[in-house]
Amino acid sequence: MAKKIKNRNLWFTADLHLGHSNIIKYCNRPFSSVEEMDETLIERWNWLVKPKDVVYFLGDFCMGGREQALQYFNRLNGQIYVVPGGHDKRWARFQGSYTGLNCVVRILSSLYTITYGINKQVIVLCHYCMRVWDRSHYNSWQLHGHSHGGLLGVGKQMDVGVDTNDFYPYSLEDIERRMKELPDNFNLVKHK
Repeated sequence: MAKKIKNRNLWFTADLHLGHSNIIKYCNRPFSSVEEMDETLIERWNWLVKPKDVVYFLGDFCMGGREQALQYFNRLNGQIYVVPGGHDKRWARFQGSYTGLNCVVRILSSLYTITYGINKQVIVLCHYCMRVWDRSHYNSWQLHGHSHGGLLGVGKQMDVGVDTNDFYPYSLEDIERRMKELPDNFNLVKHK
């Protein structure tokens, strides 16, 4: 069942990899240390996201366990909904929600669908890129991470990882603009 979204202060992002020193070389990130990377990512998140905003985080938050994840979450703004990725297994085992200093964190399933707006736009969220997804034949959107900007999408699909946006989250408005420029999904049902 899709969650209906009313709040327009929506943000989407993925692949912070906080505390993961090897990601700097794997993704050619412009940081001299993991500490510099972590501070920049947290600063850029909080520059845009306010405490009452909603953020859908699409996986690979941090490398550590639950305590490290909670320390990072305590420094971030927003109501954070986590669609876990492969690197989140150590800390995302806890269910329900966590209330931090400036955020509320909720762990969702690894595949999650939301709808918003008058036209009830369907957005499918997953850490991984898919070839087809829920209602893709009706031009639904799929947002993902994991590929760090190295994989071209098909149709209305977008990598929202930090490596694709100068280490900032994407606003819903950013995504709406980009989706208008993308081609229809290849499996779109043509109504006659």
